[in-house]
Amino acid sequence: MTQAVLKERFLREYGRELVERKAMLFVGAGLSIPAGFVDWRNLLRELASDLGLDVDKEMDLLSVAQFHKNTNESRHKIDQTLIDEFSRKSQLTRNHELIASLPVSTVWTTNYDTLLEKAFEGIGRRPDVKHTKEHLSKRVRGADVTVYKMHGDVSMPHEAVLTRDDYEEYDLKRGLFSEKLQGDLVSDTFLFLGFSFTDPNIDFILRRIRILLGANRRTHFCVMKKPDEPTEQSGEGKANHEYEVRRLELRMQDLKRYGILTVLVDDYGEIQELLLELNRISHQREVFISGSAYDYSPLGEEIIQDLSRALGRELIQNNLNIISGFGLGIGERVLVGAMEAIYSGEATAIDDRILIRPFPQSYPIGVSREEMWEKYRQDMIGQAGHVVFIAGNKLDSTGNVAQANGVQREFEIAKQHGKTLIPIGASGHVAAELWDEVYANREQYFQRVDVTQELENLNNATLSVAAYVAAIVAIIHKVNNR
Repeated sequence: MTQAVLKERFLREYGRELVERKAMLFVGAGLSIPAGFVDWRNLLRELASDLGLDVDKEMDLLSVAQFHKNTNESRHKIDQTLIDEFSRKSQLTRNHELIASLPVSTVWTTNYDTLLEKAFEGIGRRPDVKHTKEHLSKRVRGADVTVYKMHGDVSMPHEAVLTRDDYEEYDLKRGLFSEKLQGDLVSDTFLFLGFSFTDPNIDFILRRIRILLGANRRTHFCVMKKPDEPTEQSGEGKANHEYEVRRLELRMQDLKRYGILTVLVDDYGEIQELLLELNRISHQREVFISGSAYDYSPLGEEIIQDLSRALGRELIQNNLNIISGFGLGIGERVLVGAMEAIYSGEATAIDDRILIRPFPQSYPIGVSREEMWEKYRQDMIGQAGHVVFIAGNKLDSTGNVAQANGVQREFEIAKQHGKTLIPIGASGHVAAELWDEVYANREQYFQRVDVTQELENLNNATLSVAAYVAAIVAIIHKVNNR
C-alpha cells in the first residue's frame, strides 16, 4: 500500500528515539484483547440489547452508552459492566512483557485494565499510575515509568470515560491529561499500538497539535493490520476486500496530516516480532554479565579474574555499558576493569555506563528470596541486549561445589527475551553446558550472523584472555550491525 512506511525505516527511526530516550508509547484496546478482554463493541453488547439495539449495526458506540444512561437515568449498569469485565483475572501477553522491557519512561493508554502496570511490576519496574486529575500533582517515589490512563481505571468505574457526556465534559474534568499528552506529542516520538484512531478525544488532540505546530510537528508511528485476503477472488468477498483496502489507504493518508506514519503487518503476530527487534535495538549497548565462581577450574583463579577485569575494561572502551548482579568472584573484577576504563579518561558518566545491582539479602514481609531474586533477574536482563556467561558454580549447603542454578535461570530469561547469548565455554561449569547448547543451535540464536569462529574461540581453553575478550566484543558488534 502506497501510504505505508517500510518496517526497516520504522525500526531505524523509532529505535534511534528509544536509544536516545525520546520515545513513548500509546496503547489501545487492541493489545488487551489477546489477554482475554473484550473490545469496546463487545463491552457494550448487553447494554445495547437492553435498549433493543444490535450493537453490530451501530457505528456510534458512544451514543449506545449514552442512550443506556439516558434510558435508565443512571450509569450503574455501565459501571458494573466495566467492573465485571476488567476486574477478572487475565494472563499477561508476550507483547505486554516486551513493552515493559523497552526503555520508555512514559506510556499512555485509553484502556481501563491493569495489564500494563502488572507487566512493569513483573520485571521489577515500579509504575506511577495516573488515572485521575488529582494523581497528576503527585508522584510515586522510586517510580521509573509513568502510566497515564486518560480514560480512567477499573478501580473507579464511575470516573471512566464511556458515554458521550464523558467526552463532552472531558476538558472540564480531565483537561490536564489533554495538556500533558499534547506536551508529550510535541517533545517525544510516539508508537501507537492496538489503537484504532476512532476515539473522538484523541482526534481532537491530534487536530489541535496539527494546527499549533503545522509542518514542525514530530513524526510518530502506528501499527495497523492489512485487511485479510478474500477467500474468493470474485463476487462479494473480493468487493468487500477492495473496499477495506481503499478505506485503510484513506485512513493512513489522513493520519499523515498529524505526522503519524503507518506500519502495516499481515497479521497481529508480527507486532511481537517488531517489539522483539525494538528491544534488541534499544538495548544493543547494554551487556549483562552473568556468572559466579567459588571453584575457578579449569582455567584457574588468575585467568578468570583477569578475564573478568579485562572484559569490564574492554566493554567500556568499546562504548558499551555494563549491567551486573555482582556474582561471586566475577562481578567485583568486572567492576574494577570498567572503573579503570572510566577513570583513565576514556569514558565518563559512571551512572550511565555501569549498573551494579547486588542481590538483596533481606526481603519484604510475604516475599520470598526466590521471588525477589527473580524480579531482580528479570529487571536487569530486560535492560540488556547481550548476556555473557562466565563459569557458574557455587558452594552448596553441604559444602560441596555445585552448578549455579541462578546462572542457568539467567540464561533461560535471556533466551526468552531474545537476548544475545554469549557463554564462555572454556570457563567451565554452567557456562560450558550453555556453550554446548548455543553452539549446537547457533543458526537459531544468531540467525543471519555468522559467529562460528568466535564461539569456537570461547570454548578453546588454550587461548589468551585477550582472545576471549576480542571474541565477545566481535560477537556483540556483529549482532549490533546485522
